[in-house]
Amino acid sequence: MKDQLAVPHLRCAECGHRASLERSLATCPHCGEGWMDVEYDYARLAEAWPAAVRDRAPDMWRYRELLPLVDSAHCVTMGEGGTPLLRAANLGMMMGCRHVFVKDERQGPTGSFKDRQAALSISVMKELGVKEAVVASTGNVAIAYSAYSALAGIKLWAFVTSLVPPEKMREMAIYGSEVVKVTGTYDQTKRVAAQFAERQGLFRDRGIRSFAARESMKTVAFEIAEQLPRLTGAGRAPRGSAPWQAPDWYVQAVSGGMGPVGVWKGYQELMEMGLVDSMPKLACIQAAVCAPIVRSYRKGLREAEPVLNPRTHIITLATGSPGPACVFLSMVIRELGGAFEAVSDE
Repeated sequence: MKDQLAVPHLRCAECGHRASLERSLATCPHCGEGWMDVEYDYARLAEAWPAAVRDRAPDMWRYRELLPLVDSAHCVTMGEGGTPLLRAANLGMMMGCRHVFVKDERQGPTGSFKDRQAALSISVMKELGVKEAVVASTGNVAIAYSAYSALAGIKLWAFVTSLVPPEKMREMAIYGSEVVKVTGTYDQTKRVAAQFAERQGLFRDRGIRSFAARESMKTVAFEIAEQLPRLTGAGRAPRGSAPWQAPDWYVQAVSGGMGPVGVWKGYQELMEMGLVDSMPKLACIQAAVCAPIVRSYRKGLREAEPVLNPRTHIITLATGSPGPACVFLSMVIRELGGAFEAVSDE
């Protein structure tokens, strides 16, 4: 059990109302806003946390004090996290940059960075006593959630688009999930899943609007910040400087944008605790035929104009309506620098 002084709280992004993490809150009880952030006691954690982390296993749970799980007994894990940061030597030579690295998330239990999201989200469901849940996905989320829900003893209904390859659907079914194929876009699939969950009275994973899903992505930032000094030689920095290191740029292919949103918060928390002394610039890359965030940013729009008929061979990126991430990422990149780029599937 966590020390009660260290138990994080939820804070409404709209009105600032604070609530206990030990309650299941889909929306703010004060104003109805659907985006609740998690706050921690950074001043208290900064004193002993870095030293404690050094002696722990190299997985995402080494950062457990900065994850929204009250009791570690509810942790559902298959060894996710701790993936290598690999130097892209040939790419670096082509670009004229010495320090280009790839965070290899293929080495997670089900082969994608969604294992982090599934591990924390399913753990939070277990802590809340959830026995049956609904998720909508373009493939990787449903596979990861299927694996972790099977381990947790939670029945999962996985709603996926008809473009998801049959072998991925079979993998979900092997884990015991009820797989529902929807002939439509991912956004239509999310609506069908939401209607089903409401009719059946089931817990529904809310994707980027779920604080557990966003918080899980921070662990990518934490790991990179720990790994970089050893790879760049910054570990020999003079005494008094920050012990960890943020990259100059964080680059990711995005659909809904949850990854960069969570990673950004991770670096903000490390800055708050004095573990890094800079923030990276974000580069968010979308497939040109489904690039609602990129197009809307270039038009100067605050919210994303949906792409009604996404056509991309990269099924996991076919999110025509990315939701609230666009507002946040656009603000960060306008104010602090960064880039939105669209590229062809090829």
